[in-house]
Amino acid sequence: MPYVYAQAAVACREGYPMLRTLFFEYPEDGTSWLVEDEYLFGADILVAPLMEAARSRDVYVPPGLWTDYQGGGLYEGARWHHIPAGEVPVVMLVRDGAALPHARLAQSTEDIDWGEIELRVFGAGTSAQGFFCHPQSGEPHLLRLRRENDGFSLEEDPLGGRVTWRIQTFP
Repeated sequence: MPYVYAQAAVACREGYPMLRTLFFEYPEDGTSWLVEDEYLFGADILVAPLMEAARSRDVYVPPGLWTDYQGGGLYEGARWHHIPAGEVPVVMLVRDGAALPHARLAQSTEDIDWGEIELRVFGAGTSAQGFFCHPQSGEPHLLRLRRENDGFSLEEDPLGGRVTWRIQTFP
């Protein structure tokens, strides 16, 4: 939910759609203009739905390095890959360098603990970033993280300690 909420706030502020064609983010990549059965959910998640009764599908992966959210596999972009779906029957990839905010499981959105957020960092680079939007402010904040030893840390806390951040690196 925190990722969805942050992407909605960014979409509202910038006028971008939350669900985007590949060419919206990759206008210079000619193949991205031809793909009609995949989309980006915000800027960092690629979704390739299964359109038939299958457990895998061919997926065009845009430029860059991408991580399978469910299986952890790494895929080099600007090419096609045959990718298996995970337990949830969809192929979902995360852009290298993305930091996705997660909250603990809650029975409803009103029960979400916005005071403790896990940032899941994807990729092996030296930096990562992602948006977070706290419901009290309604403003999206860009979170910048830098690699330190075996993990990542926030460069600065835009919420001034109102949130306890836990940072996990994936895969």
